[in-house]
Amino acid sequence: MTTVIAFIFMFGLLVFIHEWGHLIFAKRAGMLAREFAIGFGPKVFSFTRNETLYTIRLIPAGGYVRVAGEDPEIIELKPGHHIGVEFNEDNKVNKIIVNNKDKHPNARVIEVERVDLDHDLIIEGYELGDEDTKLTFHVDEKAFFIMDERETQIAPYDRQFASKTPAQRAMQLFAGPMMNFVLAIVIFIIIGIAQGTPVNEAKMGEIVDGSPAAEAGMVEGDEVIRINDTPVSTWEEFTSIVRESPASELQLTFVRNGQEEQVMVTPNEVESVNEKGEPIHMGQIGVYPAYEKSVLGTLTYGFERTYETTKLILTNLMMLVTGQVSIELLSGPVGIYDATDQIVQTGFWNFLLWTAMLSVNLGVINLVPLPALDGGRLLFVGIEALRGKPVPPEKEGLFHFVGFALLMLLMIVVTWNDIQRLFL
Repeated sequence: MTTVIAFIFMFGLLVFIHEWGHLIFAKRAGMLAREFAIGFGPKVFSFTRNETLYTIRLIPAGGYVRVAGEDPEIIELKPGHHIGVEFNEDNKVNKIIVNNKDKHPNARVIEVERVDLDHDLIIEGYELGDEDTKLTFHVDEKAFFIMDERETQIAPYDRQFASKTPAQRAMQLFAGPMMNFVLAIVIFIIIGIAQGTPVNEAKMGEIVDGSPAAEAGMVEGDEVIRINDTPVSTWEEFTSIVRESPASELQLTFVRNGQEEQVMVTPNEVESVNEKGEPIHMGQIGVYPAYEKSVLGTLTYGFERTYETTKLILTNLMMLVTGQVSIELLSGPVGIYDATDQIVQTGFWNFLLWTAMLSVNLGVINLVPLPALDGGRLLFVGIEALRGKPVPPEKEGLFHFVGFALLMLLMIVVTWNDIQRLFL
């Protein structure tokens, strides 16, 4: 149950922050954000606020912000349609009743001759029973369609996604991944405030009981300056040599209380995998880095960890694209849940660290120029900026449709691999 709650919290936080970025910048650009959704499928919970419908949906596989103009409008009025219209205090149409007009006794029923709800915001037609008099009705920019007793706000062209400049559209698309990076920075800073940040020097923090370092007599605060004849000045240099020396005796020279001392340590040999997923043997002596607490160090740590995590994910992604690592190493929701289960058992701070890393991963993956992802849509905005005109909507739509189908197929394959690793 703890893992379930942790997974729901983590998933909800990552998706909420991502979609919130899209929503905020859509509204800042003047776009009509019709829906802010967490999950897909049937609605579980919903409410409307400031023109936007907020929903939680049944299938926890992502989320979306539906902006007017990104998809064809569901309701389209054509000449010959009979509609009901109601008016506000300014004598503008504020409700357009598409069907069930008998449920709106105060509505005036007209036969549509011409309608323009994109630019002129007018409806021209004839009131039933008086076909000789042509009427022109001005429509409020925030009027609603009412169909099957459900309200849908109209979207004049200046509220639609396509009406905005390439820069505004690009920012709205980029905002989701950007917020994932911001979330990661904030989480890393919180971890740094609570636990401190690792020092750059090869200084010992916690020593694991029974480890080679403990058996050699090393204590917290010892700073390694040399391994055999190789000078050591950073924690990365220290751990690199140790990892490359499984079961090999090493002479460690360290400083304790201002005095140099030496010990002989033989790293334990442990199994692991390299970046290609191949099994390797590496050395461990059972020490953790030392930590310190400072305001500047904590802030720097948040940005540095986010940068390093981004670089690692990009490296692994390139290795996947070039075939250096197998697709079998990819994990989907099942694999992430299993990893979350294991990490939750190690403590809250490790879980928070895992959340930050997944947030960076979500940000990076969404910026990859693949169909149906933010990166794929940014690609088309970039092409438009270079060409001076947009790509035809039907071509872009086909690109995203085919790409989305392939992504769903990949998700099925990855999920099957996760299940095999767990149960077979």
